[in-house]
Amino acid sequence: TIMAMTAMRGSSGASSAFLRHRGAQRNVAAVARAASTHLLPEESSPSIQRRQHVLCSSSSFPAAPSLALAALAENCTTINSCTQLSTLSRSFSTAAAAVDEDDIASSSSSSSPPSACYTVKRRRGVRNVAIVAHVDHGKTTLVDELLKASGRSLESSSSADDGDGGNNTSSDPGGEDLNRLMDSGELERERGITITSKVTRLDYVPQYSDGSSSTNEPFIFNVVDTPGHSDFAGEVDRVLSTVDGVVLVVDAAEGPKSQTKYVLGRALNLGLVPVVVLNKADREDARQRIESGETESELLDLFDALGADEHQMEYRTLYGSARNGWVTDDLDLALNVGVQDGGVKEQKQLSMTRLLDAILEDIPSPSVHWYASDDDGSNPGGGGGEEMDALSDDAFASEPFSMTATTVGFDQFLGRTCTGRIHSGKINISHAVSVLRREDSNDDNNDVAGAAGAGSASGSGGPSSNISGVFANRGVSRVALDPPTASAGDIVTLTGVPDSVRVGDTLTSTSNPVPSAIDTPPLAPPTLSCFFGANNGPLAGQEGSIVTSSRVRARLISETDNNVTITVTKSESDSEKTVVYGRGELQIGILVEQMRREGYEMIISPPRIVTSICPDTGKKLEPFEEVFVDVDAEYSGTVVNALTGARKGVLVEMSDDNDGKTRLVFHVPSRGLLGFGPEIATSTRGTAVIHHAFLEDREYCGNMGSDLEKGKLVSNDSGKATLFALENLANRGTLLVAPGEMVYPGMVIGENNKSGDLEVNPVKAKATNNMRTQNKDEKLYLPPPKRLSVEELIGYMGDDEVIEVTPVSVRLRKAELDAGKRERAARAKKKQQQALKENSAKGRRK
Repeated sequence: TIMAMTAMRGSSGASSAFLRHRGAQRNVAAVARAASTHLLPEESSPSIQRRQHVLCSSSSFPAAPSLALAALAENCTTINSCTQLSTLSRSFSTAAAAVDEDDIASSSSSSSPPSACYTVKRRRGVRNVAIVAHVDHGKTTLVDELLKASGRSLESSSSADDGDGGNNTSSDPGGEDLNRLMDSGELERERGITITSKVTRLDYVPQYSDGSSSTNEPFIFNVVDTPGHSDFAGEVDRVLSTVDGVVLVVDAAEGPKSQTKYVLGRALNLGLVPVVVLNKADREDARQRIESGETESELLDLFDALGADEHQMEYRTLYGSARNGWVTDDLDLALNVGVQDGGVKEQKQLSMTRLLDAILEDIPSPSVHWYASDDDGSNPGGGGGEEMDALSDDAFASEPFSMTATTVGFDQFLGRTCTGRIHSGKINISHAVSVLRREDSNDDNNDVAGAAGAGSASGSGGPSSNISGVFANRGVSRVALDPPTASAGDIVTLTGVPDSVRVGDTLTSTSNPVPSAIDTPPLAPPTLSCFFGANNGPLAGQEGSIVTSSRVRARLISETDNNVTITVTKSESDSEKTVVYGRGELQIGILVEQMRREGYEMIISPPRIVTSICPDTGKKLEPFEEVFVDVDAEYSGTVVNALTGARKGVLVEMSDDNDGKTRLVFHVPSRGLLGFGPEIATSTRGTAVIHHAFLEDREYCGNMGSDLEKGKLVSNDSGKATLFALENLANRGTLLVAPGEMVYPGMVIGENNKSGDLEVNPVKAKATNNMRTQNKDEKLYLPPPKRLSVEELIGYMGDDEVIEVTPVSVRLRKAELDAGKRERAARAKKKQQQALKENSAKGRRK
């Protein structure tokens, strides 16, 4: 199939005819998948039933579905986890699709211990899916529209049943504003980005074209909204093990970007089933790329490059506009949607229900762990495919309870909370649970905190406790389940869990525990580190309420309870400082911004890239990132010079489009990207759009160029900055402070136009004497100061500077406030650099 598609793309330029042919192939594949799952009557979606009827009655393939059913009914078996866990694509996730016996036999990974053997079965009536995409491609807006579509399906089902109130829950998120509902955090609202992964539950009743419902019981959809920024990729990593499929949202005009590649690669490695949505298809530039086949061709190449298997390559592609609330699988219909008012929206064809139906058809039911032996008659399923063995929630009462923790928190009324996916058994109020530490548990953070009950690296994690509540998230609201019970396959929030639980641990029944902790996916390593300490500047304690280093360290350690991508350790060189390891400037900046809003005062040192030693060669390695830059063609040379010069980057791809834009792809050391965003935004007049993602560790490429160091204007006096002094200093560089702001010796008040630091007096006032001057009555003009956020300052500051953060102000200052000591240190550094140059020159001559 892939070879045929490639040949057609080469001959016809990926025309719309090619896309229609591929769409027909997907329809056939969808029928085969539906046949292979043996959908029960109450599980079958109306669109699947109708598509089966149409395709099976076609003369083009009269007997294929029935033959597939017969063959699959013969060969489908339940899978023992001792063998399945050795499958490479599922080595870190238990949300696995069914695997063929030949694939299991060919696997070479190590198997689980015999005591942990279980059978993988399916849970009926539930779908767990994550919405993944690059930043600003429309994930959160899509979730809003899914919530609306779910509510409409329940209203339609209720009216069809003459107002029967058989459903205990509703998908209406409490009447909340559905404008980016899942971005509920204060910083998320301010910056317009998703920072943390969030799960919401919605109920959906599939509808026939005549408006009647296919079943009285709604399906439960657990939908996870994930961040799209590379600095928060760890939030995606930790939730992918809770779902069985992903909806990959791609901007139809932009195509796949760096984070698209990352999240799709993680999903494919875990064996998750993808459904692709080409969003913003109603835009003119998007329609052109859809009609020409460019976006789909790029996606197909990306799937192939990431090693997608045959089943994953047959992904379904939908076209839609999340903002206007419609999705369709009809290419012609999507291309004909008008620009004004989003086109004519027919209720069935142009709504979000097509995406819900696609999830129902393509995403498998959640896999669950079944510890009982099939020989003892406890298996309620018959033989055959996975849906024939699908279990209802009543079948798990005697099974041992187990649940992986993906989010932990604290409620002042309910105590410790834990959100995660239940993998086996059933849970209800007053059920006693204990903690099993994950096998790769790292207790460094607990050692730093000195917390009690940290537990060992594997095994019990402290005393048990009784569950006080079972909740589900509706929108951003936490709603108690009625009745208060949940079964394997559900994603719920439990209250009253042990205080020692951490992200990645396993909660299990105290009276009937599982043999071992459940595997959780590994996280990508951190790329940089910063030192956090108490503010020791002249203005310390004047603007913040929490100023001690111990309180700052305790807050940082508490952050690691839920933020699994951040690691906190005590500094070996200074006991008063704490080292924080993270994924990027934005992640560290968001953490600092949260702390300053809580009343903390602190200082942050310049970032250091996390390096490692290659065990084979013994050479020093550093992280490299893949950088995508979209910029106007006239500025492409500026971008290339900026990244390939002093920043040690390598240009690997360059392409132009018809709109005068150029896309550049670089491989750049992570330290070469520090401070690059604001610099290139100025150089390209704001036309450059930059995205990057972690690539791999490569050999250390030497020191960065000296051109990256900026000269600073440093205050040599204390007091309030005056308009008279700043007006005279404006010609020497770019100011970072405004008149009336407090300054002190050693504080950076601006950027020097020339290299090197310059001592200036920003508090000098105009002389008040009786001497007449020519410019006495002239009006002073001062350009507005350049304001940098915390994350911008992290990449901007020099090696001898620190950021002083308070709830009121963010200042940049020298680490050493004494000017004489700074001058002596600068001379020593200059001599050292000259000696290094001389030694390198001697080496070259030899």
